Amino acid sequence: MKKRALLSVSDKQGLLELAQVLINHDIELISTGGTKAALEKAGLSVLGIEEVTDFPEMLDGRVKTLHPKIHGGLLFRRDLSEHQKQVDEHDIHAIDYVIVNLYPFQQTISKATFTHEEAIENIDIGGPSMLRSAAKNHQSVTVICDPEDYPTLIEQLETKGETDLDFRAWCAAKVFRLTASYDSMIAEYLTNKQEIDYPERFTETFILKQKLRYGENPHQSAAFYQTPFDESYSMSAGIQIQGKELSYNNIQDGAAALNLIKEFDAPTCVALKHMNPCGVGTANTLFEAWQKAYAADPISIFGGIVAFNRTVDADIAGQCVDIFLEIILAPKYTEEALQIFATKKNLRVLHFPHHIEKPYQRATVRISGGLLVQKVDNHSTDVKDYTCVTKQALDQAWISDLEMGEWVVKHVKSNAIVIIKDGQTVGIGAGQMNRIGAAEIALKQAGEKAKGAILASDAFFPMDDTVRLAAEYGIACIIQPGGSIKDKDSISACDELGLCMVFTGERHFKH
Repeated sequence: MKKRALLSVSDKQGLLELAQVLINHDIELISTGGTKAALEKAGLSVLGIEEVTDFPEMLDGRVKTLHPKIHGGLLFRRDLSEHQKQVDEHDIHAIDYVIVNLYPFQQTISKATFTHEEAIENIDIGGPSMLRSAAKNHQSVTVICDPEDYPTLIEQLETKGETDLDFRAWCAAKVFRLTASYDSMIAEYLTNKQEIDYPERFTETFILKQKLRYGENPHQSAAFYQTPFDESYSMSAGIQIQGKELSYNNIQDGAAALNLIKEFDAPTCVALKHMNPCGVGTANTLFEAWQKAYAADPISIFGGIVAFNRTVDADIAGQCVDIFLEIILAPKYTEEALQIFATKKNLRVLHFPHHIEKPYQRATVRISGGLLVQKVDNHSTDVKDYTCVTKQALDQAWISDLEMGEWVVKHVKSNAIVIIKDGQTVGIGAGQMNRIGAAEIALKQAGEKAKGAILASDAFFPMDDTVRLAAEYGIACIIQPGGSIKDKDSISACDELGLCMVFTGERHFKH
């Protein structure tokens, strides 16, 4: 009895070449719909699915391969006489090769506009069913779900006349990864449609973007996976123009820099090191913003990452190459800037072809034995909701720096203190075990620049020591969430020392 191959693909890449090889090895083709039409147009002999099932396609193609003569041919065990007896009784022919890929659900819901009905109609039922049946019985059945694997199948047929078990097992595992990922996308779409934030089962899927040389340290292996969907101004969307391959740490730092710079509408530059900003500048021009970011901490920027939210020109590029930087991130570059960057062949330069106004909504952290999931902290208190709690009134001249302070401090590891003056960070204290320690670092770094500046804190003051230290350095106004049982102590200290203090009512811890 001739071997049979069932072909049903939405992606026709490489289809005709593979089909011809199957025919050359005396394998009979079975196919459906558009795949069958493509094969017949090429002059290849093919059986329609209804010729195998003795049952017509129905319900606009929703039911065609969901039939015992298909799944029996895929699932029966060739080594069991009882299985052989049953398929013989019911005139079921073995299917030995399955070449199937799925309806384009991901592509459908990635479009700028689509209807819910379109999404539902692009949920494949028959395809995953055939793939899973074939993969379960990979002891005897070869299943291919990716055109990238056609060459290996062809090579095995040409050299061995059949496939070996190792290849079939490898393909089966790939099938279950695909169907799990496919179902995960559908589940996520329908769950989001119902606006369910924390379902009883949480599934997400990611696609391998690249294998990395190593992880945080050379003895750790690593890889970079991306979501199936575009994320707003993300490292996965970045296109590398030049430089060495990105490392694990590069990608983490780059993502942190992009998350911070998305807070700003005005021309802004962010310099970042080890997941913390070391300098942020915002101004009327990008060049001035760059100069502010660099001057904020010219020591820490060495070996760091710099991100921009406007086109980088030759003036900026010329100054960037004068110092050692790991990565430059920007939406665009002038040709002159790229020529300057090219003189530093190891410098990684990435651009982002589009900016999608759809920030990711969930943040996840893997821990031993589980996963933490939360909504992303992409909110900041509106200026009109600031509450001045001191005798010293809020000066409107401080507003832009107060806003900047809140935007920056929530991207700094807690406990965090940020000093802002005239659109520039002049001191940053990050990741300390107590708040006064973070304040000491930030204020010492700011030095004389702290006079008349803004101090931003990611969480409330548990006592008045930070206020008193801020006053020693000449801080003019403090912005913090408030909410401590000792808020009155901090307010009284401000009143005593002549500082203004604003409460936002919103904490921004970053552990």
